[in-house]
Amino acid sequence: MRDQQLCIHGHFYQPPREDPWLGDVLPEGSAAPGLNWNERICRESYSPLAFARLLDAKGTIRTIVNSYEWISFNFGPTLLSWMQRHAPQTYARILEGDRLSRSRLGFGNAMAQVRHHLILPLATEREKRVEVAWAVHDFEARYGRLPDGMWLAETAVDTPSLEILAEAGVAYTVLAPRQAKAIADLGNDHWQEIHEDSLDIMTPYRVELPSGRSISVFFYHGGLSQAVAFERLLENGETFWSRVRGALAPGLLSLATDGETYGHHFTFGEMGLAYLLDQAHQDPDTGLTNYAAYLAANPPTRKVQLHEGSSWSCEHGVERWRGNCGCCTEGRPGWNQQWRGPLRQALRQVKEQLDSHFDKQSPILFNDPQQALESYGQVLAGLPRETFASAHFALDLDQEDKARAWTLLDMQRFAQASFASCAWFFDDLDRIEPLNAMANALRAMELAGDSGIPIGCAELERQFAKSLEAARSNPTRRHPRGLRGDELFRTDVLPRRETQASLLAQALLMGWGLSLGEFSSKKIKIVWPEVTVSLGFGKRSEAHTASGTAGIEFAGGQLRRETTWQWKPAAGTRVLHGRFKSGDEEDWFAAQNLSWGKRQALALAWAKTAEERSWERDLLLMQTGRDLFLPRAQSQDNQNQAWHWGRFRPVLAWSWITAPTGDEELLENFLKAGEMAADAREALELRLQSHLLGMLDAETPDWDAAEMVLVRAQTICPGLNYWPVQNRVWQLLAETQDAGRLARLLGIAV
Repeated sequence: MRDQQLCIHGHFYQPPREDPWLGDVLPEGSAAPGLNWNERICRESYSPLAFARLLDAKGTIRTIVNSYEWISFNFGPTLLSWMQRHAPQTYARILEGDRLSRSRLGFGNAMAQVRHHLILPLATEREKRVEVAWAVHDFEARYGRLPDGMWLAETAVDTPSLEILAEAGVAYTVLAPRQAKAIADLGNDHWQEIHEDSLDIMTPYRVELPSGRSISVFFYHGGLSQAVAFERLLENGETFWSRVRGALAPGLLSLATDGETYGHHFTFGEMGLAYLLDQAHQDPDTGLTNYAAYLAANPPTRKVQLHEGSSWSCEHGVERWRGNCGCCTEGRPGWNQQWRGPLRQALRQVKEQLDSHFDKQSPILFNDPQQALESYGQVLAGLPRETFASAHFALDLDQEDKARAWTLLDMQRFAQASFASCAWFFDDLDRIEPLNAMANALRAMELAGDSGIPIGCAELERQFAKSLEAARSNPTRRHPRGLRGDELFRTDVLPRRETQASLLAQALLMGWGLSLGEFSSKKIKIVWPEVTVSLGFGKRSEAHTASGTAGIEFAGGQLRRETTWQWKPAAGTRVLHGRFKSGDEEDWFAAQNLSWGKRQALALAWAKTAEERSWERDLLLMQTGRDLFLPRAQSQDNQNQAWHWGRFRPVLAWSWITAPTGDEELLENFLKAGEMAADAREALELRLQSHLLGMLDAETPDWDAAEMVLVRAQTICPGLNYWPVQNRVWQLLAETQDAGRLARLLGIAV
């Protein structure tokens, strides 16, 4: 191993954005034109890091780098679950990066992360154990190995948390240099007080724990990490490498930042990182490694005492997640964060009652309640429920008791999620993160009610709202005087909860949107991660209504619910104003009362289907329309009354690009006359990407046809983005020389 070793670490995490009832991330208005912030940041950061470009002097792509093969990283389990469903290619590259680094170094680049990003020093022992156990289960299921290291949320640390990590077999964690208090050589207790400027961060340290166990700790370079995150060091790859190269010395130099720094916070930051990794790889004096590999070759020779309850993003310890310490992100004059304490206290009061309920109910349901709770992470990671039940459920449970056992476990899952650190990190109570924390708590309270908590869900909610009265948001344009926490709970959280009627209404309207109102099959089945709704249609009892039977099946193992339903649409086309009734309920549910994100999801289901139908119809129309263009008359520079043809420009472009023979007259007379609207260009771009990828993934790719499509597309619509096509062609270059011509057209050096 070379004397100078370098490790770049990325902490990849998103707040838990999943709707607690449906289990998927809904549309978020602030992420537009993206669907939601997970999708947007994945497009801006996580995916570019998986396919990072290195350019030559002419701007041609000379190589595409999977950064995850060369950097240390941790991903939040909830974020990876989303990526597995919605960004499978990027997800695969992350797993591949760990596998390839393990093959090269003997140890993989991936670290685990506490599952829900709880601030462990503020958590109970049970919460600590659950977070760590569920993180280990998730990691093992994804990477096929146990984790060597674990990232602590906000690097917040205390001795009890490290005890649990060490007990779980975790060998190391990574901390900020200011978290070190004193150091000493192994074997003696001559402690030397230390501060971040005098700490030697080039070596690992051992933390000796009261139990007799120990765990190793790495400290990242604070100054360089800050420069990457906040000082625009990524704007120039050569400058980035020069700064890092100058800090290298015998030992391990490591940098740690939020992974979103690369690409999301700083556009093209992933290219700056790729350049640095390439330079380090070529440098004969530098070795690229990860923490686990370095630790195996260089066990600690010194030990360290840590500041208890310290973190990397709050100079006051962990006050940022429970008090008005002054740490904030926006720094608006007159704002405060006095709401942080009351929010934590309200959530803690709920959790204490749920824990007490679990402790009273669980002994008759589980062989070992605590072991069952910690092992439930295996189910969340994909273990069949039948396997888990046979190992942990008490014998001879009937179906209702089994359903109650699953409900209790899910109750704890959502209660844990309500303490995710992001609820306190930002500046105001009136943000999506604190509201999501309240929503997860609400879901946990509902499940407590379903499993028979004596005081009932309604009383739990009343007490929770009462506790939130002490919290108040800061004045905003939407709420000039601010709102109390209980007011936000009622106005922004309670409307998000699901009932049988709201679930059935969404399933019906989703089916309506996906079929544009046809309902031809007379059956609808809508699957969300947390719940599946099936609708069957009966005979119409009166005009302009619909009714039938329905089944609601929860992923959490609760008993399937069977019911009937009725729907009365609103007058005209205002479908979201229709009313819905479940079973024998007297009250009708108005679809317009669904939360914004759920109404937007329904609107997008319709819009996607309508746009696809319109595209197919326009293609048929333009088979005739394209033949009606006449050669230009003298002095003519556009079509007469060109606006009649304007909306068909993308379809005409598509028909010319993909036609087996070119229609040069069409090209000359119309397609080059004027630009498409931005939305139309993006729609055409996405279709061309999909079309080319389909051609490339054919059993025997037709390279000539793919080249023709690309050449015509570049002629008719220069400047379109072929990023995913470049990625695929780059991969195919390793398999066949036939990809060479297409690669050159895409700006890839061959």
